[in-house]
Amino acid sequence: MHRRTTPKVFSHSKELRHNQTEAEAKLWRVLRAHQTGDVHFRRQHAIGNYIVDFCAPHHKLILELDGGQHLEQEAYDNQRTAFLVSKGYRVLRFWNEAVINDLNGVMSVILDALESPSL
Repeated sequence: MHRRTTPKVFSHSKELRHNQTEAEAKLWRVLRAHQTGDVHFRRQHAIGNYIVDFCAPHHKLILELDGGQHLEQEAYDNQRTAFLVSKGYRVLRFWNEAVINDLNGVMSVILDALESPSL
């Protein structure tokens, strides 16, 4: 059993790693190439009953990528973000389109967040 989640959620996070969106795959290539210095990110990281797109656990920073479904599930996403913030995480949200079309701009925001301990 994992301390931060249930076995069911942990298993589902493994499945999600094999079914990345185009934006997730593009951002992961940069994050896993350690272009954020010595910051280690995990993808599809389970926390409680939620699975976040990317997490730097030691920096308590979460990156979420939103597609068109975000507009339809805004209340759920707000509840989820409130839970993550209550656990001490900072949550940055990016539109999939921004990652695909302006990865440098997205990375600039991420690097700024890593340099600043609080947002």
